[in-house]
Amino acid sequence: MMKYQYSDNLILTDCDGVLMNWEYAFITWMTRKGFEQINKTDYDVSKRFGMEKEESRKYVRMFNESAAIGFLPPLRDAIHYIDLLHRKYGYVFHMITSLSLDPQAQELRIANTKKLFGETAFEKFVFLDTGADKDDALEPYRDSGLPWIEDKSENAWLGKKMGLDSILVEHGHNMGIDLPTMRNWKEIFYRLTGE
Repeated sequence: MMKYQYSDNLILTDCDGVLMNWEYAFITWMTRKGFEQINKTDYDVSKRFGMEKEESRKYVRMFNESAAIGFLPPLRDAIHYIDLLHRKYGYVFHMITSLSLDPQAQELRIANTKKLFGETAFEKFVFLDTGADKDDALEPYRDSGLPWIEDKSENAWLGKKMGLDSILVEHGHNMGIDLPTMRNWKEIFYRLTGE
């Protein structure tokens, strides 16, 4: 695999739970389908809705390949600080997301990203299958020290092991992890710019 020729103004980022509020949109979608939350605080979809793992994976895939994926709301203050990092500091972003291999779902994600964050902030999109590991996708950036923004602790640890500057976006499911954890993009912005 070819190593990516990067510049210092590049940020690697996940999408769901980092840039966009996937959880809120998914819960709304499941509720409309008639499902009730059994455990409102559990990150695990099967436990949250009281269903078998395989069934929960099926619904996550269905959601990720539905029209709803083109209308996810931003997470917290992501729009303001992505814009500021891009316009004021010249940062560009590569999105690495385990969404789906479906081309239409990917086009919807790109359209939603550009609608929320503008046409030029994201210069590359790497799409993986629903729930897929990110090892191969991060390999071209190995030992670059680039910022890698994630909400899933396993993927953040993977980035750290590969020589990236992993930063976790704080959620109930990743509390107490021994990695730099930021509550919002404002904190990420200050960490990256020193402002």
